[in-house]
Amino acid sequence: MLRGCFRLLRSSVQNLLLWEWVLWPHFLPSEQSTVSGVEQGSLTVRCRYDNGWERCLKWWCRGAAWSSCRFVVKTTGSEKEVKKGRVSIKDNWKDRSFTVTMEKLRLDDSDTYWCGIERVGTDLGDQVQVTIFPGKSLASPRRSPGSRAGPGRQLTSCPRVPHRPLLGSIHFLLLVFLKVPLLLGMLGAVLWVNRPLRSSGGKPQENQ
Repeated sequence: MLRGCFRLLRSSVQNLLLWEWVLWPHFLPSEQSTVSGVEQGSLTVRCRYDNGWERCLKWWCRGAAWSSCRFVVKTTGSEKEVKKGRVSIKDNWKDRSFTVTMEKLRLDDSDTYWCGIERVGTDLGDQVQVTIFPGKSLASPRRSPGSRAGPGRQLTSCPRVPHRPLLGSIHFLLLVFLKVPLLLGMLGAVLWVNRPLRSSGGKPQENQ
């Protein structure tokens, strides 16, 4: 009986951990991507994603803090290019990637950005550091600044319900605080059920 109870507890823990894996995205640690451009020029960042996330909304966000970054531009769930001010974004389902283009670059465009995908729970995203250098002087116009694409960023997996990154942090905290009491409660229940069974079904006590 005791083995059966612990087997049930182990199965429940495995299911709970699997549930956490499904709801919480896991990224392998990687070095921060760095993209540079020249003042008054343009640059392009290409962000890749896995199969199955084609029709999800893709976005470009500005700000060092993931939980409070400001959306700059966002797709509509199609491959149609969306342009907002000097920034445009276009999804390519066949290539499973989307590109963000920043034009007429200014020095104050230098900042931390995020390319990401809206999904249930926590949005998927990866950090990109953008640096803008002063433009060439008019006395030596050798070549016009072109665009420089950052390295492809691989985003793992997205169901299509938009959420701000902050909601994912709240969800993660709730998951942690709910999981520990649940496991302790299950362990206590196993010990409570097992104790009377051992006293009633065991050998008679010897008083001699």
